[in-house]
Amino acid sequence: MTETEKLWAKAREWRDDPMALATVISTWGSAPRPRGSHMLINADGRFEGSVSGGCVEGDILQTAASVIADGVARSRSYGVSIDNAWEVGLPCGGEIAVLVQPVSDHSFPLALLEEAAQAGSSGHHFTISTNLESGVSRAGDAPGMFVNIYRPPRRMIIVGAVQIAQSLAAIAQHANVRTIIVDPRGRFLTPERFPGVELDDRWPDEAIAALKPDSATAVVTLSHDTKIDDPGLMAALRAPTGYIAALGSRKSHAARLERLAAAGFSAAQLARIEGPAGIDIAAIGPAEIALSICAGMVKALNGQND
Repeated sequence: MTETEKLWAKAREWRDDPMALATVISTWGSAPRPRGSHMLINADGRFEGSVSGGCVEGDILQTAASVIADGVARSRSYGVSIDNAWEVGLPCGGEIAVLVQPVSDHSFPLALLEEAAQAGSSGHHFTISTNLESGVSRAGDAPGMFVNIYRPPRRMIIVGAVQIAQSLAAIAQHANVRTIIVDPRGRFLTPERFPGVELDDRWPDEAIAALKPDSATAVVTLSHDTKIDDPGLMAALRAPTGYIAALGSRKSHAARLERLAAAGFSAAQLARIEGPAGIDIAAIGPAEIALSICAGMVKALNGQND
């Protein structure tokens, strides 16, 4: 479940209660949460989400209480330059500005969160524009306003239901990455081995072609079986896949590249494959290898937004 989906689920649960929505509208330096991050606050003090990872949430709760009481949006700035930086600031050195709006038809309509969540689950972008002076938000991209783009969730397609895939799927899910395990071998691909993970028993070329990987999608092959891994890599290379990686030694990767070149893929296409998969952290064991692969994916997919 993405952060937007979690917010909408909580908003739906609280829909009969007065609420406020805090949004990071600008950041400087080492801000702990990116621009556009949300925190939903119930009038009784409960909240969902975060705007700073814990640094300023206490002050935001107080501001939200005032916003809920009088229905007037407020902006707050936090950073090391203010006198009470250690109390309600960001002593790590960053600075942020946060807008706190009442959740209401006249400021931030609840329906906007629902539309953003639904768009993301359907694989589409959704945009909300906010007038920072009036504190009024509406759907769409409006010039001169604060524009928040809600992107569909990242995906990781893991080819090969092996032990490393168990750790990799768990890490990816904690990072709010939609995870699909592809493996035609029924004995490997079981709900008991991958609880709560989407499973696909088609051959990788068929599954990946149907899933249509894009720039926000990673494809990682782990099976060590060329009959399974190579078709998956070929399908990933034919699409605008954001991150492609293959497990194996440098020697096995060189042999892999020779096979794929013989199948007609160019040197430029083959350079898209990270092999061995992941960032070199001297990993030992499945969990650490999975961590290195997830780090490689994050680095690559973040680069798509540069």
